[in-house]
Amino acid sequence: MYIVKYFTALSITAIALTVQAQPATRLVREANMMFDNENYCEATDKIEAAYKQISRKGKKAQLKKGALSFKVAESYRQTERYKEAQEWYERAELLEYQEVEPKILYYLALCYSRIGDESGTLKYIERYKKYVPKDPMTDVLEMTLKNVKAFKANRSRHIIENQRQINKPEFDMSPVFGDRKESKLFFSSSRPGSTGGDTDPRSCEGYMDIWVSQQDKKGNWGEPSLIVGDSINTEDNEGTVCFDGRNKTMFFTRCPNAKKMNLGCDIYMSEAKGKDEWGIPVKVNIKSADSISVGHPCSSEDGRSIIFASDMPGGIGGRDLWWSSYDKKTNIWSTPVNLGPEINTVGDELFPSFAKNGDLLFSSNGHPGMGGLDIFRAIKVGDEWKWENPENLGFPINSESADYSMYELDEKKGYFTSERKGENGDLKPDIYSYDLPDNLFDLRVIVSELGNKSQIVAGVKVTVSGSDGSKFDGVTNEKGTVVWDKKPNGDRYILEESSYNILIGKAGYVEDRKGTQLTTKGLKYGQTFIMEMSLLPIKPIRLPEVRYPLGSAVLLVDSTINSKDSLNFVYDLLTEYPGMVLELSSHTDARGSDESNQTLSEARAKSCVDYLVIEKGINPLRLVPVGKGEREPAEYKLPETGEVVKLTEAFINQFKTTDPKKFELLHQINRRTEGRVLNMDFE
Repeated sequence: MYIVKYFTALSITAIALTVQAQPATRLVREANMMFDNENYCEATDKIEAAYKQISRKGKKAQLKKGALSFKVAESYRQTERYKEAQEWYERAELLEYQEVEPKILYYLALCYSRIGDESGTLKYIERYKKYVPKDPMTDVLEMTLKNVKAFKANRSRHIIENQRQINKPEFDMSPVFGDRKESKLFFSSSRPGSTGGDTDPRSCEGYMDIWVSQQDKKGNWGEPSLIVGDSINTEDNEGTVCFDGRNKTMFFTRCPNAKKMNLGCDIYMSEAKGKDEWGIPVKVNIKSADSISVGHPCSSEDGRSIIFASDMPGGIGGRDLWWSSYDKKTNIWSTPVNLGPEINTVGDELFPSFAKNGDLLFSSNGHPGMGGLDIFRAIKVGDEWKWENPENLGFPINSESADYSMYELDEKKGYFTSERKGENGDLKPDIYSYDLPDNLFDLRVIVSELGNKSQIVAGVKVTVSGSDGSKFDGVTNEKGTVVWDKKPNGDRYILEESSYNILIGKAGYVEDRKGTQLTTKGLKYGQTFIMEMSLLPIKPIRLPEVRYPLGSAVLLVDSTINSKDSLNFVYDLLTEYPGMVLELSSHTDARGSDESNQTLSEARAKSCVDYLVIEKGINPLRLVPVGKGEREPAEYKLPETGEVVKLTEAFINQFKTTDPKKFELLHQINRRTEGRVLNMDFE
């Protein structure tokens, strides 16, 4: 990965070349020195030349050639030339140098992984396991092979775009905004015009400097220019910038490349001088030896604490994330604290940054991912410097190549660096943007009669009110349906992270004053909301038959009927519609005096209410008992003619002698209990 070459600056421990009885040639000594100083670009040709000079046969010559092959391969790998690295690792394997350094086999698996050869990757994983059965990085590589297909199958909806207005054929990486409007983008680049004019022997590329580009009101990027400041950009590599919350203090990484010296990277800080200029940088003293590397700073809001990457002693793996705080009184940075195994692994953790909500964004090749470095998000824990449960951001933000240095603009948009294949098939760091499109929501309301979904209701006015102040309405069609998706201008009616109340109404139906709620808050995917709603016709609800002993208000329960079971219909109705307030009215037949029938009907209505309240637990405020006596005869449809008649006493009496059974039946129909909805907004 290119980030190994820039701003991570962890010295690779050189595997010592076995010194034979006779002194090594000057060429070999020079090659070893270049490699030890991480001058991989120059070391490659020098070591290859030294390799060719060793022509003697025998175990010692084989060992020497194997060591040189390994160093050539390492130099190619460190400069991202995996095909060439693979060839030299295999040459070292033929020379049996894996007996000295088994890691050759792991690196071969890594090279095959980088060029997309799964069978070659698995082959060398198995070979490496015979030498080192429990290397956790092997497990990570195996999981990576499995993850790629799974991540792509479950890709997110993010749109990834190469920022071609900014990127050049050279390296461009680590984007970060340095102003409150977030329109001024700072980044690192090795493009022409950088202060360091020579080629960096560590990467075979130009030296990196800090550049800045201004975005106009239309979203277009202006021509990048070098950051203005005394001694900010130098002939060394500078990059991975961050700012405090006020954008008044800047932290950045500087990696010197002094010949014949093993110097690690350092973090510097600079204070703003005016609008676009920065003062002389000061080194942040947080390391105990020059050879240690610290870099990739991530600043707190007040600029008094930083998270950074380092290979300092006491870590968990290769490069870990640490934090340190500044004491203004003593002018001292505290001893760095490792972020712990929740974040760090035996691999590398790099490029930390903060999400808007305080979560930690970072890149790792030690947590299972898709290959190379992947970007992870860890959840902030309380007010401590602690994060946990890192989650891979998945495809397409992550790829099989290295992905890192994410800057979050908001929950859906931001920028990051990726080394994924470009249009020309090359692998190099470029700046990319990501954008998560809004979820698309549709609303479909279907209205039917209460208790009878097959009876749809057309012409119902449906009014929708949003928590954002929006309001829109429509009328159900002949299928009882009304639909909202997008407005004529393309905007959506139903928006993300919003709540809505739906009211329905039509003349002849009980008014719905409470409405039905829906919300899109917390939903990660678009959907169509299908809201099945009901209106209750303004007419009596004929309840299942409820009987009483002659002249009694006691609910009749015998071999012919269980009146309590009949009332359970009412209980189910009230349970299904918790806002319903119901009037229960009881009627008698015409036999007996008006006064006695009125008293009896009131007692019978009260018996129904008492059952529902005392035995079923319904709130008494939701039930109103009413006695109607004999005043309201029922309507009856004659089976012979289909005519609907009122069952008055005079009508029923005509069957007293001619059809006694019908006489009793019609009186029983009049002895009924009915329900009427008073309202639907009981609280």
